[in-house]
Amino acid sequence: MQAINLRNPSERNKLILAALLGLVAILFLWWTFFGFGGGSNKVAKQGNQPQPAQSPPRTTTTRAQTPAPVELTADDLYKLRPINVNLSPAGAPEARRNIFVYYQPPLKLEKPVVTPTPTPTPVPPVLLARISPPNVYARTGDFALEVAGDKFTPQLRVVVDGTEVPTRYISAQQLSANVPASFITSPGAKQIMLRSSDGVLYSNTMTLSIADPPKPNYTYIGIIGTPKYIDTAILLDKNNKDTLNVQRGDLVGGRFRVTSISEKEVVLIDSNLKIKHTLNMTLQGDRSNPLQRPTPRVESEDDEP
Repeated sequence: MQAINLRNPSERNKLILAALLGLVAILFLWWTFFGFGGGSNKVAKQGNQPQPAQSPPRTTTTRAQTPAPVELTADDLYKLRPINVNLSPAGAPEARRNIFVYYQPPLKLEKPVVTPTPTPTPVPPVLLARISPPNVYARTGDFALEVAGDKFTPQLRVVVDGTEVPTRYISAQQLSANVPASFITSPGAKQIMLRSSDGVLYSNTMTLSIADPPKPNYTYIGIIGTPKYIDTAILLDKNNKDTLNVQRGDLVGGRFRVTSISEKEVVLIDSNLKIKHTLNMTLQGDRSNPLQRPTPRVESEDDEP
């Protein structure tokens, strides 16, 4: 066994540390088996012995002692006076409007659109196939309307825009009606159908077109008079700006007949449609041209030299 050199500090420290560790081990073993006092053994022994039953505690009644009266002085009475406290409600500022809260209208629930099932149109018992003429001019006179079709009877009448007109039965495929001039006073369209008085028999409808009649494209700008009162009207053609001198009975534009001349108007009659047209006196064109402004009536002819 090697001898320990106590002069060496490292060896000396190791020896002291080993002695201390041995002492600590001895103390730990002594505390484990024997302890350091006798109190723990006594408590353990008393825990093993049965404890005697404890008797209920005795209740002792004691009389309440009346407290001695206390004499109050003026200072004590002053301290016991009631205190009046006027509490006013604290003024709270008015709540501001919340900008995040706004009115929202209720949602409108759209009702589902239910498309009704179309009812098939019954087939008319009478067939209207053709009308003649299909087109007429407005402001013309009475005219005969020929109707062709099938299953015609003498009880059927021609109906123009819901109004019956005089009808003549020709055959089961043809009728003739007289349409008054009052039905075609203005351009447009009229619905034509056949119907019996009791409404049992009826036909499909057709359209009668009413066109605007041709109008004279002239302007009445002057008049020339003579001692024999045979007046001459000055007309201005709107298309080529030419002037025409016309008298009563003249045909203007190959269609319009002059029937009346006055200082206010010229009356023309459509020779084909027999429609009356009136041209009022107007001032148009270049005033430097004497033919394009009204001319005064000549009362007498100048004497020849």
